[in-house]
Amino acid sequence: MSTQTPAPLHWKLVIDAADPHSQADFWAAALHYTAEDNSTLVERLLSLGALPEEATVEYHGRRAFRDLIAVRHPDDPHDPDAGTGLGRRLLFQRVPEAKTAKNRLHLDLHPGAGRRADEVARLTALGARILHEVEGPAGDWTVMADPEGNEFCVQ
Repeated sequence: MSTQTPAPLHWKLVIDAADPHSQADFWAAALHYTAEDNSTLVERLLSLGALPEEATVEYHGRRAFRDLIAVRHPDDPHDPDAGTGLGRRLLFQRVPEAKTAKNRLHLDLHPGAGRRADEVARLTALGARILHEVEGPAGDWTVMADPEGNEFCVQ
């Protein structure tokens, strides 16, 4: 019987979006992440006839999937052939319906001690909006919404 600890699971957080590419731009800037470049994979799938032209868009001067795009931590490994990150990632997928209720899951951003106000100002300039401020015995934070209304906190 093996007593080895299983390897941690690889994961990504998938976020529904009306405009995945705009959301990727916001979150790449917000987190200082890198938008994935899947253009090599997209071009290969197009040349094989496995992907229709209408399933693609031009994104920052390169071919991309129309309905999904991810951002990844710039220090994490990625597959150079597919452009897909192999570490911390957010994947935005196009959905037809608008957001209608509070998120059941959200990101908490931690800019560091004494930096919350500056970070909130930076995120607001990127297109986020402040929903409310929380002050309490467990700490203070700012609840914000990204350009499509997804809540997140800055602590």
